Amino acid sequence: QLVESGGGLVQPGDTLTLSCAVSGIGLSYWSIGWFRQAPGKEREAVSSISQNGRTRLYAAFAKGRSTLWRDDRGNTAYLKMTNLKLDDSGVYYCAATDRGDTLNPTLYRYWGQGTQVTVSS
Repeated sequence: QLVESGGGLVQPGDTLTLSCAVSGIGLSYWSIGWFRQAPGKEREAVSSISQNGRTRLYAAFAKGRSTLWRDDRGNTAYLKMTNLKLDDSGVYYCAATDRGDTLNPTLYRYWGQGTQVTVSS
């Protein structure tokens, strides 16, 4: 089970840290990806962190504004985004894959229910 938290209402330029609590599957065995979906739009990848935490992938819009890390002992992964923009609004999901570090959502096996992020002035 994956459970996201940390979403909410923020203003443009703010920073937000999302958490992904993993239970039942052991975080250390999985790469973790973050995805988002805005109303009326397709789900898109944000970033991912490999199983061993050594590599990260970022979507173009997330580069320079996103930081990922993982706490395998605490079974929690994190995504921090800075300088949030109106277009960053949406439901953010974390997901787990054993297919390596990838931004391809079809390769992810387990998904959380999502946490809403709303960027508004």
